[in-house]
Amino acid sequence: MEQRTAKDDPQDELSARLRLIQELSGLGVRALARDTGLSSSSLSRYLSGRTVPPWPAVVALCRLVKRDPRPLRPLWERSSNPLPAPPKASRQVHPRPRNDLPRDVPDFTGREAGLAAVLAAVDSHRAVAVDGMAGVGKTCLAVHAAHRLADAYPDAQLYVDLHGFTEGREPLDPDAALRMLLGALDVPSERVPQEGVEQLAACWRAELAGRRAVVVLDNAVDADQVRPLLPGAGPSVVLITSRNRLLGLDEVPPVSLDVLSPGESAELLARASGDPGGPEGRLAREPESAAEVLRLCGHLPLALRLAAARLRHRPGWTVGILVERMAEGASEFDTAFAMSVGQLDRAHARLFRLLGLLPGGSFDEYLAASLADVPLHSARAMLEDLLDAHLVQQPTAGRYRLHDLVHQHARRACAAQDPPAERERALGRFLDYYVHAAAAADAAMPVLSPGRSPSAGRPPAALPRFPDKHTAFAWLSAEYESMIAAFETAAAVGADLHVCELPRFLRGYFARRCGTTHLNHLFERSLAAAERLGDPRQLAETYSDLGFARYNAGRMADAAAAYEAAGLRVSETGDVRSEAELAMRRGYLRWEQGDAEGPLELFGLAGTLYERADCPAGAAHAAASEAWALLQLGRRDQAARRAREVLAIAHPDPAWPPTLTARITLGVAIAGEEPEEAAEHLHRALALAREDGHMNNEAWCLNCLGIALRRMGRYEEALASHREAFALLDELFEEHWKIRFLNGYAETCRLAGLPEEALRLHRQALELAPRLGYRNEEARAHEGIAVLLDGTDPAAAAEHRTAGQAVLRELAPQAG
Repeated sequence: MEQRTAKDDPQDELSARLRLIQELSGLGVRALARDTGLSSSSLSRYLSGRTVPPWPAVVALCRLVKRDPRPLRPLWERSSNPLPAPPKASRQVHPRPRNDLPRDVPDFTGREAGLAAVLAAVDSHRAVAVDGMAGVGKTCLAVHAAHRLADAYPDAQLYVDLHGFTEGREPLDPDAALRMLLGALDVPSERVPQEGVEQLAACWRAELAGRRAVVVLDNAVDADQVRPLLPGAGPSVVLITSRNRLLGLDEVPPVSLDVLSPGESAELLARASGDPGGPEGRLAREPESAAEVLRLCGHLPLALRLAAARLRHRPGWTVGILVERMAEGASEFDTAFAMSVGQLDRAHARLFRLLGLLPGGSFDEYLAASLADVPLHSARAMLEDLLDAHLVQQPTAGRYRLHDLVHQHARRACAAQDPPAERERALGRFLDYYVHAAAAADAAMPVLSPGRSPSAGRPPAALPRFPDKHTAFAWLSAEYESMIAAFETAAAVGADLHVCELPRFLRGYFARRCGTTHLNHLFERSLAAAERLGDPRQLAETYSDLGFARYNAGRMADAAAAYEAAGLRVSETGDVRSEAELAMRRGYLRWEQGDAEGPLELFGLAGTLYERADCPAGAAHAAASEAWALLQLGRRDQAARRAREVLAIAHPDPAWPPTLTARITLGVAIAGEEPEEAAEHLHRALALAREDGHMNNEAWCLNCLGIALRRMGRYEEALASHREAFALLDELFEEHWKIRFLNGYAETCRLAGLPEEALRLHRQALELAPRLGYRNEEARAHEGIAVLLDGTDPAAAAEHRTAGQAVLRELAPQAG
């Protein structure tokens, strides 16, 4: 008889894989159960293969040892023997290739040996670390090589400046760098781990595993900064630059750059200066002066390009004149900078110095105009002139940056030549710009209840225009790093009002992209700033914002405490709009905590307050939430009427949150009586969520469509819709949302004649709900299990029913 192996039985194979995870953890069963939040008896059954674990248990075990659980999902599904998943709606996995590479320099010269070494290292190790002194051309070489590799790595070409040597700025930490890289790949925020560099690094490696991407990590300070950013399995490659040898990266071969050879230096000077060459060229006519230029530049590409720019824009100069102008510098860099800056007129020189105040990173003409307090067209023209002089770089169209060495020179020149009061005013204009520009972008993408206008500083004369939410989101994505740097600058200089307000206008962006961990951190610091200010309104709004961030992170008790503190301050201010927003947020929290009637009352109060504050958008949000609360209470006719009132409100964005909520509410409310209209509303909501790119909303629409189809008696279609919703949530790696859908999915399974599947789903809800603080879903799960067990195990059914009633009794005082 042939010996049976674990692979013959998916449940045996799954338990074997879980035992490998236990071995990797180095923990016994009790310790492993404690660290994952599982019971030791359940864990023993999972490891022995006697019981198939619920999917969250598999996730918890994998996360403990920093492994991606998604490869185990097919095996778990075969072990659990669930119904076959329906075909998914077509979804483009990687909707568009991303190319963030700076422009390749048109005068790339020499470096044949260095380029060959870089390409060979990439071919053999999929990674290379280019090191060398400042200005030697590391970034230029890495970017040139990345452009050469782009066709072979078509899925993404990414660039991140790690700011390892940017004066006045801390190096970018791996957490922030990983979030930027995942954002560049358009990874939904819901799939990005909320905290932990190791978890983020695992997510990054998993996302790269199925792509052919080339990644440039520029200006690394050391190996520890880079190590979490390296790709894992898969074909993607990474090119790293640093002024230091990254000795700790044994798996990454180094390529060290020295200065250019005399021949390469002469060739670069000729090409960059536009010298025609031959006997008629200026360099050929003055060979001794040309050699002196090379010597003064130290054969460094950056210094050579700065000197060449002077020759190119001064056709009447001899090379000897260039040597005279360069002779004042103390080093090759000072020589080149002093000569280049010395050619600027007063306005250009002032803008150049003020750019040194920026904390690094890229910027656009709007920021430059605000910083220097000049008209936009003047800033644009001056930036182009500075670009021609090689004092400013243009990594992508419309965006500028300073090389680290140029940034240092500008910063020191500003400290030496501009009075402290002028520097302080310029820094204030920089901070004002980002608060007001972020507020304008936030207003164009109304994901949350509408915000108020900023009170920090003065509005700049010119701000970017955001005709729609997609433009606004693209701007926020491009400026994210700079805005966080602005926040840190505001905190460092004690600009507490800016510290309070900037995160407030990033809520919509964080909701779509970055998750909640960083936003919680920002609001914690905003609260400290508000306490220093002692302004009751700022305190009230910051406590409310912090509470909402806590709520979105699943920290219900912390959210309640923050809302309580906000309520005490709101009453002091008499600010009706803040009071309305707080009522809305408390309504969401009360519902998740199991209060049924309280949210309806709070949403109604919010609507009244928004009307008093003359805020129709807020009133619409409140009305849509009120309709949803009525539906949850089973008051379908009232819910439908309220939803229709919301749909009657005109708005240019069909995916506006109140409209989306109203369509979903109405579709579920009238499903039994008007199935065709209900299906139309729900399918329209689903299409809008997909078009909007908000995958959590898409899953919500699919689940509600499943509930509506169940009410119509169309069980197979209902099951397909539920399964698609859960497939999305698995793709998003989102457990927090599952608890809202599990019991409804289980009820559909029960009515469709699938009691075992229904029981599995209710039990999964019962495992998740207490841990996440969703007491109403805990009670629903107990009742659902009781109904299923009534005919087969009356004693167990009674036990669950009693437990569910006990939860409801606990919730009754909270509701009161």
